[in-house]
Amino acid sequence: MSLQTVGSNNATTSQDACYISLLGLAENFRTSQPPNIKKCIQCLQALFTFQPPSKVEARTHLQLGQILMAYTNNTDMARTHLEAAWKLSEPLLNFDDVKFDTASLLAELYLQIDQNSTSKAILRKAIELSLNNVYWHCKLLLQLAQLHANDREYNLASELLAVGAESAEEAGATYLKVLFLLSRAMILMIERKTNDVLALLNSAGAIIDNHINNPHQKEYLKVFFLVLQVCYYLALGQVKTVKPSLKQLQMSIQTIMAPNWPTDEVIFGQNPLEMFVWLPKEQLYVLVYLVTVSHSMMAGYMDKAQKYTEKALTQIEKLKAQDDKCILSVFKVILLEHIVMCRMVMGNRELAIREIAAARDVCLSSGPNGQLLKRHAAQLHCLVGLYAMSTSFFEHAENQFLTCVNETTERDLKLFAKLNLAIIYLRTKRDQDLKQILDAVSTENTHTYSSQALMGGFYYVQGLHAFHKASFHEAKRFLRETLKMANAEDLNRLTSCSLVLLSHVFLSISNSKESMNMVTPAMQLASKIPDIHVQLWGSAILKDLHRMSKDAQHEKEALANHVKYSENLIADQLKCVQSIHHNLIDWLKGPPPPTNATAVAIAAINTASSNNVALTAAHSASTQAAALISPIVSQTIQYTNQSPLNAVHTMHQHHNFQQHQTHHQQSYY
Repeated sequence: MSLQTVGSNNATTSQDACYISLLGLAENFRTSQPPNIKKCIQCLQALFTFQPPSKVEARTHLQLGQILMAYTNNTDMARTHLEAAWKLSEPLLNFDDVKFDTASLLAELYLQIDQNSTSKAILRKAIELSLNNVYWHCKLLLQLAQLHANDREYNLASELLAVGAESAEEAGATYLKVLFLLSRAMILMIERKTNDVLALLNSAGAIIDNHINNPHQKEYLKVFFLVLQVCYYLALGQVKTVKPSLKQLQMSIQTIMAPNWPTDEVIFGQNPLEMFVWLPKEQLYVLVYLVTVSHSMMAGYMDKAQKYTEKALTQIEKLKAQDDKCILSVFKVILLEHIVMCRMVMGNRELAIREIAAARDVCLSSGPNGQLLKRHAAQLHCLVGLYAMSTSFFEHAENQFLTCVNETTERDLKLFAKLNLAIIYLRTKRDQDLKQILDAVSTENTHTYSSQALMGGFYYVQGLHAFHKASFHEAKRFLRETLKMANAEDLNRLTSCSLVLLSHVFLSISNSKESMNMVTPAMQLASKIPDIHVQLWGSAILKDLHRMSKDAQHEKEALANHVKYSENLIADQLKCVQSIHHNLIDWLKGPPPPTNATAVAIAAINTASSNNVALTAAHSASTQAAALISPIVSQTIQYTNQSPLNAVHTMHQHHNFQQHQTHHQQSYY
């Protein structure tokens, strides 16, 4: 941030000389090493003693507000100066930069002090005044749309983005129009208006292909478009369908990250109506890793998901060391949410609870006014519920899932939590509760609206329920429907879970041939994922099948594998209940508890009974209940549900002491 020279064109007067001297001195104090912000502010305040003209006074108030917001925590004084700058500049003509920069910054400050309605009001007024300045009109529309999106007022956000697209089109700013269209598609995706999303993406894609002439801007827009397309397919559980788009996205990001690619300042710093970029390329690089992790997890490639997560987290830490942007914390939390589910599938539950605690810590330390925690509390409760369920703390798991359902408005997250609640009720023989929740899920969800992965999971739970009732024909019917949906989109974990349960169904009706035909591919898939729970269950079935066929050698091998998987889970269970993070299973209200000495004491108490708990879990896993100790379908938590426009940046002109102006990036948040 820098400041701009003030005063009239006649720099010969003594008053103008004083202005220039004070501004120069203030800039010197600001840029000294280390900066002397106190003296910088004193120099700027001294300007008011000369009773400067309104424009000079307004600009100086703005400069003071900028300095105070950038270098101090004195929001009260910053607010006083910015409100003075707004009051002075609002009625002035031909004073757009100061007027609208003040409005934008003041709206940001009001947001920091939880005055959202005041922030929106000043932006709406500034938008009305900026009708003849396309750059500022569009910038302020984006900022206001972001505020409405943050408050889940998606219809208002969508309307503002539609206005922005029209304004850009009227100004002949095709690049900017596409940015508005894609931003609006992101909002509609959150609202689950799938048909509207598809239409908007098709429209934007055609413009990108045919009407964007600058090859560098075209590539950036293509990445934005492909990220949304990938998220669109993943939200529908279409893991196989999305592969071509994901491959294109990975190729595009490699192009942008090449050493000979121009800097963002060069690409976007020339035309005022092209001084907007969704994300700088370093953040785009992380985002592509993130959607790749999401795809790998849903497809059941846990090793890949882990590898890409580690690379993405390393990149995030590098970027945080340079400039700790809020969006990086959002990315980090989402990556941790994904990897936690992978850990539990692989039987690494102690690692999972550590990473849930890490996600908690990021949420607690990030964002103004705990916004990140508010946005992710439901997901964290869901993850803690999965952990509690996988360690056989069913009462705690139930409470966590119910809290998640009550705190979220996300339809898929609700469905995911309810399916896991159904598994708990099945496991604890609460038939009435199970019937109620299955009836509710059936009523609330349809094939066309919900994720194919989640609906496949719903059929799986119904098949599991039928199996427990010994309704084997009904179980086969549900599980074949699950397999049809899972195979169509390469949902490998759902496929392996369904195959191993079908194998147990056939074993229960003494059809050993069909049982072997099901368990063999189930074990092959489970070893590729790898899924320790399906492997444990499958090895128990294989042991029984080989005993029935009097194949002693293979029975012995299956038993050895079963013991190995059991011992791994028992050892991990012991680590879990001794973990200082295990007390998170008691968190239901307010901020999640920090790790402290009390947690260690609780873990020590739990250790007294940990052997029994672990053995119970291992015994369950050797029967048909094995799949109950981890989620059947990994839930994809869309990054677009977090902060849809927070990533929108602009190459914006800021005030400096010199006569020339320099361009640099400034985020909207």
